[in-house]
Amino acid sequence: MHSNTRRSLPVRHTGGFTLIELLIVIGILGILASIVLVAVDPAKRLKQARNARRSSEVNAILNAILNYTVDNKGTLPTAISSSTSVGIVQLIGNSGTNTVATAANSTVCPYATTGVTGTPGYWMANLAADTAFVDTYIAQMPIDPQGTSSAGTVYNNSLTGYYVLRTANGRVQVGACNSEDEGSGVVPISVKR
Repeated sequence: MHSNTRRSLPVRHTGGFTLIELLIVIGILGILASIVLVAVDPAKRLKQARNARRSSEVNAILNAILNYTVDNKGTLPTAISSSTSVGIVQLIGNSGTNTVATAANSTVCPYATTGVTGTPGYWMANLAADTAFVDTYIAQMPIDPQGTSSAGTVYNNSLTGYYVLRTANGRVQVGACNSEDEGSGVVPISVKR
């Protein structure tokens, strides 16, 4: 007796992809992704974002100081109104007002002395202690978005990473202590009015 069994031939499916084709496509996508990642440069974009925030916060501090001055008949906030503060770099923080900033020097706030002739002194400007200033003219004193300086100084409420400089001709300059290099060199962030 012969068995009536049929032998089935292998059926070839033409609708799918082979393993080799899939590996080639995945390899090409990986190469393209790495090219795009290098082109976008996320580290540079983060530096630009932090510098933009610093610029915004410098303007907010200066506008608050100027609005306070207008509302108080030309008187600056008490932390920077002392006659001894002319030409002195005043680091904003709550470590005391018109006290010598012993830890503060050019490594803590390297860009504060841009355009200052001679060797400036460093003082603390406790603008946060003036409750009429902080609650009325600015919601709170900003702190540098990076959190540390290039020298490793930690920025917090004691030392915010921003400074005020009062010139002899009555101008007030506010700036960021630690602007970052975005690829074309470090550009100090400051505004003077």
